[in-house]
Amino acid sequence: MEKVRVRFAPSPTGPLHLGGVRTALYDYLFAKNQGGEFVLRIEDTDTARYVEGAEDYIEEALEWCGIIADESPKKGGKFAPYRQSERRDIYDRYTEEILKTDYAYIAFDTAEELDAIRAEFEAKGDVFSYDNKTRNLLRNSLALSEEEVQKLLAEKTPYVVRFKMPIDRTLNLVDIIRGNSSVNTNTLDDKVLVKNDGMPTYHFANIIDDHEMEISHVIRGEEWLPSLGLHTLLYEAMGWEAPQFAHLSLILKPDVSTLINKENIDSITKSFTEEFVTKNSQFSFDESAAIIKSFFSEVKSPRFKSMLNENDKDNEITASVKQFLKKGLSGKLSKRDGDKFGFPVFPLDFKDLSTGNISKGYRENGYLPEAFINMVALLGWSPADDKEILTLDEMAKEFDLNKVHKAGARFSKEKSEWFNHQYIQFKSDEELLQILKNSDLHLNIEDEKLLKIIHLMKERATFPKDIYENGKFFFEAPTSYDEKASKKAWNEETSAILAELASNLEGAEFNAENLKQVMHDFVENKGLGIGKVMMPLRLALVGELKGPDVPDILELIGREESISRINNAINNFK
Repeated sequence: MEKVRVRFAPSPTGPLHLGGVRTALYDYLFAKNQGGEFVLRIEDTDTARYVEGAEDYIEEALEWCGIIADESPKKGGKFAPYRQSERRDIYDRYTEEILKTDYAYIAFDTAEELDAIRAEFEAKGDVFSYDNKTRNLLRNSLALSEEEVQKLLAEKTPYVVRFKMPIDRTLNLVDIIRGNSSVNTNTLDDKVLVKNDGMPTYHFANIIDDHEMEISHVIRGEEWLPSLGLHTLLYEAMGWEAPQFAHLSLILKPDVSTLINKENIDSITKSFTEEFVTKNSQFSFDESAAIIKSFFSEVKSPRFKSMLNENDKDNEITASVKQFLKKGLSGKLSKRDGDKFGFPVFPLDFKDLSTGNISKGYRENGYLPEAFINMVALLGWSPADDKEILTLDEMAKEFDLNKVHKAGARFSKEKSEWFNHQYIQFKSDEELLQILKNSDLHLNIEDEKLLKIIHLMKERATFPKDIYENGKFFFEAPTSYDEKASKKAWNEETSAILAELASNLEGAEFNAENLKQVMHDFVENKGLGIGKVMMPLRLALVGELKGPDVPDILELIGREESISRINNAINNFK
């Protein structure tokens, strides 16, 4: 295999997770770095878990991320079809081939029979495994006579095809990211290769497809590491050269101390408590919530982790809460984490057509695709000089599987927002104008004025919507005034001062440069401190002591609106 060919092979069993996006991205970057090809293949043999709409979602999500496949179900290619459900004739051919070798056999055991045997083992304190120690005692072509097998086949008795794991062989396995390892075949069971409906399992179908599609490198998540021995032997059984393997580490849950604050502690406590009480129904909601909140109240403290490990004086519920929190705050990032802490784990919104439930996505939360994919790329890979901002092309030029980290990468909501803020700054005002016009904000304002607002507000924006949210005063007059700011900015002289200033603004040329001079002259002539004028004026225009320069606000909202807001504030503070 001289040409680099990689594949991303998701199952359409739900939306594409952050970890799946990273796998696809690393496949794509490696292919582009090596001048190779990136294939999207849909592995839909698991009909029981198939979710309607998931395949379309996966393709749309990858396109939004800029991860464009060279071959796919939609685009086609010389190795089509790229959907496993359409490749049945190929699998049937190879099923016949492997059954001619000494690496596979057929098994007639029913689920009920296997459950009964499993129960017998458990009653003796043992764990049942369908392997080289038990297979000759079960109902399969290794244990039955040829006549019995043929009779069962003639009666159309359902069967599966199992892999015949070699006895006591040491397999030396190689992984680009993790290096060399070994496994003894006595620790591996006889996996099902073909189900009783004739469809192959993932193990068999994926090595057939990878061989047929000339895949040179398999890049996938570390959850497939335990299957590496089986897959290596399957290539051996079929007489094929195996691709090179690279197993990516997990994306880990975020550091909880960066997520909990005074504003959200109650909602996060409620979410954790609901899950805890569901699993531990013997405990009351209120008592559980009080204990969970007591821990979260200390989450910023260096003592937090040690508190979870102290158990000398625990009662039953506190001990249970500690075990629940320790497990729930560590390990692999999940959708549930996003639901609890208020961040998405999917690239796009996903609507489950069977339940109507909608899972939030990065796109709909206001993330730019460039920022999202930049953030994902650095969850487990470090470019040269520790650069953080890279385009997709720049990533492809630098990408090296040997620089992918072995350790898990911790997701950070704060860092994801930082990336989006950076990319908002890189956008031109005109680009942000189009984004806002295509959003669901429905801003009823002319483009020229909106461009000026964007220019003034984008420096403070993390998401495009922040330009509106943080600059809402450009679009509507304040209906209330911040209490703390009011006490600071307004006194018994302020109304008279602003009334006189409003009179001066009546005849002024209404552009920022001239208005700046008008206010400077007013302050000088009245012998006032600048704060006595500018703070209450800003409060009158905005409702708070925030926003860009006051002359810019005045110019954009216009003479009539500016004077109206000043008068409203004067009337409010009478």
